[in-house]
Amino acid sequence: MISPLTDENPSAPVRLRPPRHAVDPRAVGWWALQWVLLTAVPVVVLLVLGILIAPARFWLFLPAGVLVVLGAAAAIALPRLWFRHHRWEVTDEAVYTRTGWFFQEWRVAPLSRIQTVDTARGPLEQRFGLATLTVTTASARGAVKIEGLDAGTAAELSANLTHATQATPEDAT
Repeated sequence: MISPLTDENPSAPVRLRPPRHAVDPRAVGWWALQWVLLTAVPVVVLLVLGILIAPARFWLFLPAGVLVVLGAAAAIALPRLWFRHHRWEVTDEAVYTRTGWFFQEWRVAPLSRIQTVDTARGPLEQRFGLATLTVTTASARGAVKIEGLDAGTAAELSANLTHATQATPEDAT
């Protein structure tokens, strides 16, 4: 498994601290490309409509321009901000994640509660050599996701978590 929860003393009480690992640096490019594609679709629609509908050209080109500026700013700033704040860690006891900057979310999934471990790689993730690890528990809050992992790291974590949860004697319900 990857790094113990307590520093030196395994019998020390468990304390909440930031997970140790950052996502893969290639996640910044992956997130930026997602923003570009998300912005490009409405911009292209507005531009085509502006070309086809001459009387409304100004009112269609104006929001297209605003979307380009806002989308470019988001594609540049947000992925770098997310990279600084997304953290994850897997220990002998649990899977830990922390996401968000403005609205922060900390998630802990004890190994004894894990029901399934999935690895997914969409087309953009494959292009960047990344994967998303999803750890499903019986929690009503849903699965714990670690996005932006190196594909090899995600596969290794998936195998390690599957092995560890099979070795955990408690029921995952």
